[in-house]
Amino acid sequence: MARNKHPEETVNRILDVALKLFFEKGYDNTSIQDIIDGLGGLTKGAVYHHFKSKEDILSAAMDRENAGLYQEMERVRDDPSMTGLEKLQALYEVSIDGPQLPMSAEMAIDPDPVKNARLLGMQFQSVTEEAVPLYVEPIIRQGMEDGTIHTEHPQEMAEVIVLLANLWVSPMFRMTDAEHLLRRLDYYVNLLHLLGADVQPGRITGVLEDFRSGYERNLQVVQGEGEEEA
Repeated sequence: MARNKHPEETVNRILDVALKLFFEKGYDNTSIQDIIDGLGGLTKGAVYHHFKSKEDILSAAMDRENAGLYQEMERVRDDPSMTGLEKLQALYEVSIDGPQLPMSAEMAIDPDPVKNARLLGMQFQSVTEEAVPLYVEPIIRQGMEDGTIHTEHPQEMAEVIVLLANLWVSPMFRMTDAEHLLRRLDYYVNLLHLLGADVQPGRITGVLEDFRSGYERNLQVVQGEGEEEA
């Protein structure tokens, strides 16, 4: 068997085709075979050589698209001109400006946590192994030192606020209407204050509602198309 001399090109090709299909058909309506068919000659074995599952493909695609976001988060973390609280506020701002929300809305991933348990697990892993230790916890520790964040448990605080933001506030993993989303976000901000971080919602409310409404609309479309194909 000839050895692939350009594995990175192959991976990017798989991700490009997969994202195109996820956007066109919705994540749940796209199969591994659909991706293979769209690759024009690349074998199933070649795809599985790089990715174990469709969820792995989505995770890699998100990581690739989020590369710029990670750079922004690193810039915020290392900015010497901001306090810890200002950095935490800035993290929320750069996060909602990143590609993850619009991508998730376009792909209309089914919010059923049982149906997408592996995807939920990867999200949890990403939060606990990357976002918390690399960005959020160091910022909270700085806030403790400069007096702008008040807590004695920086790691636990970082884990709680990030997990709630990604797996409870986000409509993608717990679908809701506009009124309940606003109430959920208000409660989340109040909880941040109780935990010792006086973060303000700022633009977060409007951006989340735009995501929620777009996600709900696209989800209805792809679910309807899936029922027609069945």
